[in-house]
Formats: sequence, C-alpha cells, structure tokens
Amino acid sequence: MRWFGWFRRKKTGDGSVAMDDATVQVIGGRKRSVGVPYLMPTDLEEMNRLDFQHYMLRYALRGNYAAPIGNPTSILDVGTGTGRWAREMAALFPQANVVGVDVHVPPADTQAQGGKEDALPPNYSFVPGNIFEGLPFADGSFDFVHMRLLIMAIPHEQWPQVIGELVRVTRPGGWVESVETTILQQAGPAMAQIIQWSTTVLGWRGVNLLDGEKVGDLLRAAGLTQTTTIPVMLPCGEYGGRVGKMLAADYISGAKGLGGVVVSRGLATNEEFERVLAAAGTELASPQARCVVPFYVAFGQRRV
Repeated sequence: MRWFGWFRRKKTGDGSVAMDDATVQVIGGRKRSVGVPYLMPTDLEEMNRLDFQHYMLRYALRGNYAAPIGNPTSILDVGTGTGRWAREMAALFPQANVVGVDVHVPPADTQAQGGKEDALPPNYSFVPGNIFEGLPFADGSFDFVHMRLLIMAIPHEQWPQVIGELVRVTRPGGWVESVETTILQQAGPAMAQIIQWSTTVLGWRGVNLLDGEKVGDLLRAAGLTQTTTIPVMLPCGEYGGRVGKMLAADYISGAKGLGGVVVSRGLATNEEFERVLAAAGTELASPQARCVVPFYVAFGQRRV
C-alpha cells in the first residue's frame, strides 16, 4: 500500500533488513516468528504497517492511553512491536522509565546510531521477552502496564495467564490497560471470505478473534478494581473519512500479510487469494460500504 511509504525504510549495508534471523522462518515468501502463535510477518513491510496502525489508532482514539495514570515513573509496553508507542510515551513522560518488551528487537533500536533523527529517548529501553514464558521483571515493577492488539498472538486458553502476568508486574495502585479488536462487521462477500480464511488459520493456532471483547472481564477476574471497558466502533472504508480510509488500508495490508499462510496451508491458491484480496479492497472503497471494526479499550487498577 502506498500509504506505508510514509515510513523510512532502514536497511543494512547489503540491502537486507536487520533482524534476528535465528528466530524466524519464511512462510509464503515472508519472514515469521518461530515458537509463538503469532502468524503475521516480522519483515519491514509489516513493521511499516504497524507504525501506520499506531498513528491511525492514536488519531482515532485521541491519544495513546485512556487509564487515569497520572504521572507514572515506570511504564511497560508488552508486545511493543516497532516500539513506536513506548518511545512516544517516553517523550510524553520524561520522568518515567519506559520499557518495551517483545520477542524481536524493534528495528529502530537496532538501527539508531546516535544521529538526531535516529536517537532513542534516554528514558526508553528494550528488553527481549516472551510473555508466554513469563515477563522478565519482578512483581510490582511498573506503574502502568500496556498491551495492544495482540489478539492474533494469544491463544484462547492462554489469555488468563497473559493477563495474570500483566497484573503481576504492576505495582499496587498502578494501572493495566489493553486495547483489542475483534472481527470486522458488515463485510461484503470478498472481505467475508478473507475473514473466514483468517479465522481458520488462526484457529489452528488456538486463537479466537472474539476474545478481544472480553479483555475487560479478564482484568476484573484477575482482581483489578475500577475496571472500565470503552467500546469504540471505527468505520472501515471510504465512507469513514480519514479514519475509515486508514483502517481499510491497514486491514487490506494485514490480510495480505496472512495471505502466504492461507496459501501455504492449502485454503486457496495464490491467484484465488490475490483475486479475493483485490475484490475486498474494491468493496471497502465503495461509497455504499458500511463496514465497522470494534475496538475495546479496557483498563483497571491493581489493589493497593
């Protein structure tokens, strides 16, 4: 998608993307993580999409967080991806120690070389970790723990464990916040087919996209107080103005990212997938389309 050309494409001297290749494999022509349920690629194209998605959500949700966190001195971003959210929070709260954790090092962290454009905030750091193996932090380490859009990475049966880890590393009186989504609604035939293929391959990894609307309940079940869930229905398509166009671009690019898995698992031929993907893009561009995507902003406070 041309929109993703907004982001700088940083490469190594030989033209390849810097990445810890020992933990990735190529499926459907794109690099993907090994040993985790997540099926989306880990290449530069996906990193650009995630940054684009971050800017879209920041604009649509009018900020980077919703919980009444005050002035935290320690912030954790679980599944930090490109690290964009964590670095912005580090700039917003210069008094706070902000940590991003993920199975892969964010590209900006490996490529920052001290130049003004590339410099990382001095109060930001990255720590490698896999939440399924337990976060590498002591109990009560952070004032604010954040996790966003890991719905495609967390199997249904492991959600309570994941939420428990978020709560464990939050200090008493601190806040946990999660932003998740579920399945696009009011889809046309082509987009409905994309969704069917996606839910099938994710289901083979134990992932249920409907879990996204239940995170607030899980926070409450984990013992948090003042739990709040804010449902946000975002338009997806031309009719939705700036947000609708951005979300449609994000959706089509995300579907493209899963396409290699769909084809490699025999659910469709490459030609069939490309034809349906193009038709889905046409559907979203139609003025008659009225697709919406539910997002759920959920947060709660750890008991003092």
